Amino acid sequence: MCGIVGYIGKRDVAPLLLEGLQRLEYRGYDSAGIVVTSPKTAGLKMVKAKGRVRDLEAKVPARFKGTTGIAHTRWATHGAPPT
Repeated sequence: MCGIVGYIGKRDVAPLLLEGLQRLEYRGYDSAGIVVTSPKTAGLKMVKAKGRVRDLEAKVPARFKGTTGIAHTRWATHGAPPT
C-alpha cells in the first residue's frame, strides 16, 4: 500500500508535497520519495529515504525547487524498502 500526493501549479511544490505526506503518516509506511520538475529547469530532481517523512524532509536540499511534482509513501508488503 502507498499514499500519493501530486501538484501542478505556480507555487514551490516541495513544501506542499511534504505537507501532504505528513498527513498520510498515520497509515504506516517504511519509505518515502519526492520528484519535482519545472519549466525553467531541464529534467527531474528526485530524493528518496527510508523511514518517516521527517527523514525524507531532512534529505531535501534547500535548492530543491519546482512547480510540478509527485511524492509517495510506501508500505512494503514484499521485501525491504529500496535505498
